Amino acid sequence: MRRRTLLQSCSALSLGSLAGQLWATPAHDTRLLLVFLRGGYDACNLLVPISSPFYYEARPNIAVARPDAGLASALPLNDDWGLHPALRDSIYPLYRAGQAAFIPFAGTDDSSRSHFETQDSIELGQALDRHRNYRSGFLNRLAATLAGHETMSFTDQLPLILQGELSIPNTALRVVAKPALDHRQSQLIASMYQGSALASKVNEGFTVRDEVMREVAGDMDGASRNAISAKGFELEARRIGRLMKEKYSIGFVDVGGWDTHVGEGGANGYLAGRLDELGRGLGAFAQEMGSAWHNTVTVVISEFGRTVRENGNRGTDHGHGSAYWFLGGGIHGGNILGEQVRVEAATLFQQRDLPVLNEYRAVLGGLFARLYGLSAAQIERIFPGAKGRDIGIV
Repeated sequence: MRRRTLLQSCSALSLGSLAGQLWATPAHDTRLLLVFLRGGYDACNLLVPISSPFYYEARPNIAVARPDAGLASALPLNDDWGLHPALRDSIYPLYRAGQAAFIPFAGTDDSSRSHFETQDSIELGQALDRHRNYRSGFLNRLAATLAGHETMSFTDQLPLILQGELSIPNTALRVVAKPALDHRQSQLIASMYQGSALASKVNEGFTVRDEVMREVAGDMDGASRNAISAKGFELEARRIGRLMKEKYSIGFVDVGGWDTHVGEGGANGYLAGRLDELGRGLGAFAQEMGSAWHNTVTVVISEFGRTVRENGNRGTDHGHGSAYWFLGGGIHGGNILGEQVRVEAATLFQQRDLPVLNEYRAVLGGLFARLYGLSAAQIERIFPGAKGRDIGIV
């Protein structure tokens, strides 16, 4: 395919004019979940460039076959792209129903290919060529800009993306067990801080913990009867859905295990297993959201993609451009969005990786402007030095 921009006509408008065009759902009803795939997942085997002979030449052992009648071939999305077959029963039905979209050639201009540096760079959401505040993540700035939107990090520790001026709680839902402190001990600790500047934060922390425990208690009982497997992402995603449907309007969760240097596999194998688990989890999240799914946008990103050519260990190494997912009942799904080029040797970044044509701050800035009716000045606060770019996600 020739280089093209699949932007809708509204993308020619300035961000200021877009800010007045609110999403169909009022901002206070909107739910946003950001899923971060830590490890740099292989976007080329998720969003398969089925029209590219070069892709198949570069991956003699791990390429996903072009769409055919078999179960081990890519699922057709359009003439250029196919979806990994592990997502046949989870994400593919959402795509066909107009509730899933993808943006290839997406990512950050950070080309270090370092997991930690690039993850930090994305979570900060700040320009690479300016002074950066390493205690201010872009989701924290979004929550602070919106004000009144309950926000939760579904993680063991508060990630960089949610650190900043706003105090945001975190709680891990992968394994929810009896709290380390019972009610009496919690009250004792709270009394020790009474009258201090930290009193309200301590009380708030215990309150959030108790609320989460109450919400997932029934879910835990069900799992003990083998109703739902406690292993993997699916149970965690159901718990997140239950909490976001009732209380939280901005959420964050990260999923590890995407560093596929060795034995990645193609239609089957390690990566296929991870995609199947992720897809089932995201599908379960959609189910748990119920009618709120129509007001929900789920964004799936990673720090970078992988090399287009497979390595000597039938895996892939750290790359650059990735592919982002967008899911939700009210999005303009069933589309491959953003600027694109044909995947071939001549278009690779540094002769090895997918290029970044859709910079993440511009893409997310445009999305936030549409979802929440934010002005150009507000987007500048969330993503300093970036201009939002509406590519028709919602």
